[in-house]
Amino acid sequence: MLHDGQPRILLVEDSPSNALVYRSYLDKQYDVEVAHTGLDALQCLSEREFDALITDIRLPDTSGLDILDKMQREKPDLPVVVITAHGSVDMVVDAMQRGASDFISKPFDKARLDVTLTNILKKQQLKEVVEEYEKVFVREQFHRMIGASLPMQNVYRIVESAAKSRASVFITGESGTGKELCSEALHAESNRADKPFIALNCAAIPRELIESEIFGHVKGAFTGAASARDGAALRASGGTLFLDEIGEMPLDLQSKLLRLIQSGSLQPVGSSKEVNVDVRFICATNRDPLREVQEGRFREDLYYRLHVIPVHMPPLRERGKDILLIAQSLLLQYAMDEGKGFKQLHRDVEAFFLRYSWPGNVRELSNVIRNIVVLNDGKTVDMTMLPDLTRSRHEYPESAMALDSEQTQPDGPMDLPANASVEAPLRSSPSSRGSEGIMPLWLEEKRIIESAIERCSGNVPKAAAFLEISASTIYRKKQQWDKLQDQRFSL
Repeated sequence: MLHDGQPRILLVEDSPSNALVYRSYLDKQYDVEVAHTGLDALQCLSEREFDALITDIRLPDTSGLDILDKMQREKPDLPVVVITAHGSVDMVVDAMQRGASDFISKPFDKARLDVTLTNILKKQQLKEVVEEYEKVFVREQFHRMIGASLPMQNVYRIVESAAKSRASVFITGESGTGKELCSEALHAESNRADKPFIALNCAAIPRELIESEIFGHVKGAFTGAASARDGAALRASGGTLFLDEIGEMPLDLQSKLLRLIQSGSLQPVGSSKEVNVDVRFICATNRDPLREVQEGRFREDLYYRLHVIPVHMPPLRERGKDILLIAQSLLLQYAMDEGKGFKQLHRDVEAFFLRYSWPGNVRELSNVIRNIVVLNDGKTVDMTMLPDLTRSRHEYPESAMALDSEQTQPDGPMDLPANASVEAPLRSSPSSRGSEGIMPLWLEEKRIIESAIERCSGNVPKAAAFLEISASTIYRKKQQWDKLQDQRFSL
C-alpha cells in the first residue's frame, strides 16, 4: 500500500557518486533511502515498508536479480526497477521474466527515471483500488462453485438473474469445468429450491434404458420391469431436472423430450395414460451444441427450446488464480477426509499449478490433489509429491468442446498414468477371446481396475488416485460391468 505523503523509495547502488546523483533526481518527490550492498538492501526491506525498489544488477556481494527473486517470493506486490550499465537484450528479458516492473540502462537522465517511477506507482495505486473493489464486490465462492476470476463472476451474475425464471438454461463447457455445480446453484437460487433437484447423466445410461430413466415405466413394460417405476421427470415435478451430456441422447428420444417440454406431460413406457408434470429444465453438454445441430446429431427445434439462457463454464486454464483457490479448498477437504495434516501448497507448487494447462479442468485438479493427499503426509505440499503429469497435453486442442472419455464414453478405453504402479494381468483364457485373440475392451478395463483395487487392499479411493480417475467413475463402471456381464450370460 502506498504511504501517506511522499512515496518511499529504496535505491540500491554500490557507487556512492551514482547514488548521490540518482538521489538528487528523486529527493523533491520521494522519500529516498540508499543501500550500497545487497545485504544492506535486504535488511532495509525487512525492517521497513517501501513503495518501490530501484536496484543495480552488479553489487559487491550479490546480484540485483537475486534481490528481485527474493522480493518476488516475499513481497510480490513491491515494484522493482532494475538498472545496469551492462544491459543486453537477454538481460532485459531475464529481468522482466523474473518480475521486474521496468529496466533502465545507464546512463540515464532525471526525466527517464521520473517517468518510470511515476508510471509504476500509478499502476500500483490502480492495483490497490481494484483489490479494494474486489474485497467488496468480488465473491470467491458462490454455493459450491469456487472462483474469484472475472469469468466466474459473470457466471454468478447470470445464475442469480436467471434462477427465478422458469426459462430453460443451457450450460456449455469442457468436461470437468463444474457444469453440474452450476445447475445446483441455479436450483438453489430459484423459487423451487425446496423442491426436488434430479440430475441425470445421459452418457452414463445405456441407450435402451434412458427412456425409462426419464419417463418411467409401468409393470411389465419390458423384460425385467417387475414393478412400476417413476422416471426422473416425474420425480423432479415441482423442482428442477438437470440433463447432463444431453448431446448423448438418441434422436428418437429427443422428440419425446421436446413434447414433454412443450406440453408439460409425459407418458411412461408401456402406459397409455399421460401424466402432467411441472419441471424446470437445465441441460449441459461439453460439445458445441450448434455444431451438433448442423451435423444432425441434435434436433434443431429441441435446441431452441432448451437454449433460452446460455451459461458458459470457463476452462480452468482461463481462470488465473482460481486454480489456487480451488486447490487449497480441495487440499483441506481431502486432508480432513484422509486424516492427514496438509495445510498449504509450496510456492513452487503454486507456480507450477498456474503454468500447467489442466486439460481435465477442475476434475483433473481434484484427482491430483487427492493423489497427493492419499500418498503423502505433511503440512506443505512440495514438488516431490506431485504425480507425473508429463503424459498430459500441455497445449489444449483448438476445439474448446473436446470430448472427455470419462464422461461421454463410459464404455470406452481408460488411459493409465505413466507412473501408476499397477500391473494389470492382460492374459485370459482362449475361450474368453475372439478368433483373433482379442478380448472385449470393457473386460480389459475391468481387469485393470480390479487389479488396482486389489493392490490397494480394497481401498477404492486410493486405487482411483493411482489410476488418476475419480472414485465415482469406478463405482459407475462397476454397475456397467454387471449389466454387460448379464447380457453375455443371456446370449
